[in-house]
Amino acid sequence: MIKKTFGTFAGVFTPTTLTILGVIMYIRQPWVVGNAGVLGALGIVLLSVAITLTTALSLSSITTNIRIGSGGAFSLISQSLGLEIGGAIGIPFYFAQSIAVAMYIFGFREGLQTLTPDVNPLILDLLIFAVVMGIAFISTSFAFKIQFVILGIIVLSLVSIYGALFVNELDYNIQWTGTYPGSIENDFNGSSFWIVFAVFFPAVTGVMAGANMSGDLTNPRKSIPVGTISSVIITTIIYVSLIFVAAVIASPDELARNYNVFIDKSLYGPIVLAGLLGATLSSALGSFVGAPRILLALGEKNILPKSQKLAKKSKKGEPVNAMLITAVLVLFGISLRNLNTIAPLLTMFFMITYAMVNVVALVEQTLGLPSYRPTLKIPIIVPAIGAFGSIAIMFVLNVIIALFSLIFIVIFYLYLVKMNIKSAAGDSRSGLFTALAEWATKKTNSLRQEREVRSWRPDLLIPVTMPKELRSSFKLIHSIIYPKGSVKILALRNENEAEQRNMENFLKNAVKKFKESDISVSYTVIDNTDFNTTVNVSMQSLNAAFFKPNIIFASLDSATSNLGYYNQLILDSRKNNFGMIIYIPYATASLAIEKSINLWMTNIPVDWKSTFSVKDNNLSALISLLICRNWKGNIDVHILNNNPKLNFSDTDIEDLNTMIRFPKKTSIKIQQGGLLENVIQQKNTDVNIFNIVPGMTIDEMVNIVNESRISAVFCADSDFENVLV
Repeated sequence: MIKKTFGTFAGVFTPTTLTILGVIMYIRQPWVVGNAGVLGALGIVLLSVAITLTTALSLSSITTNIRIGSGGAFSLISQSLGLEIGGAIGIPFYFAQSIAVAMYIFGFREGLQTLTPDVNPLILDLLIFAVVMGIAFISTSFAFKIQFVILGIIVLSLVSIYGALFVNELDYNIQWTGTYPGSIENDFNGSSFWIVFAVFFPAVTGVMAGANMSGDLTNPRKSIPVGTISSVIITTIIYVSLIFVAAVIASPDELARNYNVFIDKSLYGPIVLAGLLGATLSSALGSFVGAPRILLALGEKNILPKSQKLAKKSKKGEPVNAMLITAVLVLFGISLRNLNTIAPLLTMFFMITYAMVNVVALVEQTLGLPSYRPTLKIPIIVPAIGAFGSIAIMFVLNVIIALFSLIFIVIFYLYLVKMNIKSAAGDSRSGLFTALAEWATKKTNSLRQEREVRSWRPDLLIPVTMPKELRSSFKLIHSIIYPKGSVKILALRNENEAEQRNMENFLKNAVKKFKESDISVSYTVIDNTDFNTTVNVSMQSLNAAFFKPNIIFASLDSATSNLGYYNQLILDSRKNNFGMIIYIPYATASLAIEKSINLWMTNIPVDWKSTFSVKDNNLSALISLLICRNWKGNIDVHILNNNPKLNFSDTDIEDLNTMIRFPKKTSIKIQQGGLLENVIQQKNTDVNIFNIVPGMTIDEMVNIVNESRISAVFCADSDFENVLV
């Protein structure tokens, strides 16, 4: 069966209008005027509408730019900020929409009790719920037809209220500013602008009623903007005009004391009472039809447990399972009997949803991506006011409940992040983070053109010709860069197609493994005409980038041929201002138990204290500190000092330890003689870390490893590192 869809009037305008023109208009707006006066009431109405109108404009603008799916606000937020944030907002919004049905049923029952005072309230609630659920389960189309009837009754009731101007003695001595006497409930002990505002504001929180039906609209891109904005404008005119009607048909004292002024003073009271009942019934019906659509959308995105069952539809296209779960929630709300304790929390969930819709519009406009081409364009100030206003109003209404509602949202968000849900459609978050990165880049460049040594971190560029080069050094690379470093893998293309496919499969797995540790990683495959030329050109090209690697990492073993390539690579890295790390594992010993580190420092300059520089020992010292932190191991520092002009006293050793900030258990020893003979004597370690002094060759490095029988890491500075800062 072809699913029936709805147009602008039936699908958006009618449910939105009926939700906004609710019980507060009939029995609380006169009280608002009696407390706040005409000017105060106008301020309350216009401030409330400012929040909802900005939200409606933001909602409409975004809708004209995307292919909105089911779920209304949930779909909008998810497509821009991701499923995690969309779900974190959508889940509580669904609960709020569902429990709101119970509140509307209570409102309908209170009005009905004036006609049937002897009937048990619980029985009335259950009967009303059965009627609402029955209408909704027959079909959405039938529910909308019922709403047309209710809309007609409300129009007649408004005619009757305006008719009060012709059948009552009018008092034109209008009270412009209010005295805020309070209400019957607090024995008229006074109120304030914000207390009255808090009572009135829920009247206008119905702008999402049409958007919730987004999955059932024929043309949501057209219907949501036209239906929502026209509804907000018309209902605002009605609310503003009723302020003046109330002000002239009754005294301020009567307005504050008699909630039924509009019924008592109207042209025909019964039709106004019918309008009051119809307004609450239509709100209950609209929420009961809209809430399951939100749950359906959450299920379609696999956000909730048993999502496939939640996303199930009947042959008519109705979300039957979602409607049944919503019915259970409504019954739960009815069983509470008094929703005053949780009603403010539900209002907060509505407000957070409005705030996030405005945030989405604000983010999309700020990014200015080519994909953002809404046919309804709004000034950036509109979503800014909507977002700020929504959050501000939350705290004006109730600070404690506002904080609790935000905590609920954060809990839902953390839960969804842990679920690691994926969106097939994608979202705009990458654009947001790119924009932030661009802003940070410009800001950094404006502060200082050169790279700042205090902001140094290990960003490795790893040239790879065979998978084993990366496989054998994976644990060491992880120990160097975790948690804040990054890896760029430069895979040199192999002429053998089978080996090349093997390489690319390996790289994908390697990237996946790095990402599992939340490490930034990427790779590219480059045609390899000559190893040194390819890597050299790559370094030169990357020097033009802001987020560039700063260290070349190479891994050798006993089977590595063409060691001369690496002698040239050391020279090229210095020329291009890159650091250099060469890892040479010893046979199968590799990194042993990964606890003990020997750091060898050589050629420390005489004036190291005054210049704050240990010359070529910066990168090797930094790497030893990074590895030690990830191994949770210990460092033994061996300072090879053959310079008679350099004297290391106990104070000097303590100063060096303090300036470098070695871990507490670090030992520092001063030694003399040749490097190799000293290294051979130190057998109790898992890895040796050296600086590459000018002139040191790859053959010498391999010899040190073979003679010491311990794996080694050799580091050459780029002059952009300083371990003493």
